[in-house]
Amino acid sequence: MRGLAAVPSYVVMQPTTLCNLDCAYCYLPFRAADRRMPVAVAEAVAASVNPWAVSARFSVVWHGGEPLAAGREQLAALMAPFGPDVEHHVQTNATLIDDAWCEFFVTHRVRVSVSVDGPRERNGDRVTRAGRPAYDRIVRGVAALRRHALPFSALAVVNDPAPGRAAELYDYCLDLGCEVLGVNIEETEGVNRRDNVHDPAVVTGFWAELVAAWRRKPQIHLREVEWSLRYAAAVLDGTADDLLPRRLDPIPTIAHDGSVVVLSPELAGFTDPHYGDFSSGNVLTTPLHAILAEAERTNWVGEFLTGVEACRSSCPYFGFCGGGHAANRYFELGRFDGTETEHCRNSKIRLLEGVLEHARNHQSPGV
Repeated sequence: MRGLAAVPSYVVMQPTTLCNLDCAYCYLPFRAADRRMPVAVAEAVAASVNPWAVSARFSVVWHGGEPLAAGREQLAALMAPFGPDVEHHVQTNATLIDDAWCEFFVTHRVRVSVSVDGPRERNGDRVTRAGRPAYDRIVRGVAALRRHALPFSALAVVNDPAPGRAAELYDYCLDLGCEVLGVNIEETEGVNRRDNVHDPAVVTGFWAELVAAWRRKPQIHLREVEWSLRYAAAVLDGTADDLLPRRLDPIPTIAHDGSVVVLSPELAGFTDPHYGDFSSGNVLTTPLHAILAEAERTNWVGEFLTGVEACRSSCPYFGFCGGGHAANRYFELGRFDGTETEHCRNSKIRLLEGVLEHARNHQSPGV
């Protein structure tokens, strides 16, 4: 796995910077401003995406801000340029979902992922702009999805991976009715500068507990755990080198104004005296496929790739994580060619160790 692939597997689109919530751990810099994406940006992106989607599975992920804050009319206009082979996904806080939005999701074949952090008491960081708890509005939105028999995923941020939290979260999501659960240990990035240092044994225990909860009732696809198990199985049968792609997925994020940031959506909207605005071009002036073909020339991208090689040569977990995420390096270390971050420790190293700890504690007698 060296360098960036010329063709991504998905793009992230920012229909608006606005979010109707003001979550304490959010990394977005302009979520109080309604800066909307012009249709011309979507048309420019679709010109590159549509040919890619004909030959391989391809997704457009609508992310914000809160993408539903753009409104149904605007979001429909932005989706219109994309061909029938493109899969549409939306990451939403669910507070705006009602029957009309559910009908929109059906009409436009949109797959929904809901941000929710577990039971009511675990959602204290998820508040409205007036500082009021958003939980009741979130579950009303989920209830609408269920009324319309719309499958959905859940994405949870965990700010305190204490004992008992993993089982609680998993059981909650079973009752919630989601099909897939993704779990993020809170990250220090963007405008969120809260500390994310945790006791290694506690985080390892959190992941081990999550595996145990899942194995008791494996009714939900558990994103991080299933990937860990695939990796462990590949190590055992000698095929681990085949898991990582030959080249890194560039994961282009298209900001509301058409600027393109590769590798880490979390960098969009930020500027740095040394690196500039992190963008590799703008689709309103250069086709997306041409931007991606030259993305490795972006100053910080080259530095990040140097850091990936440093991880390859120094970290025994490289085959599992592939060198980490650019935004975590930048926001934690202030540069892109560093190696291990707290995010690595919490969500890669301790994750894999937690899966292995569970396996050791539950192996068959005599093995």
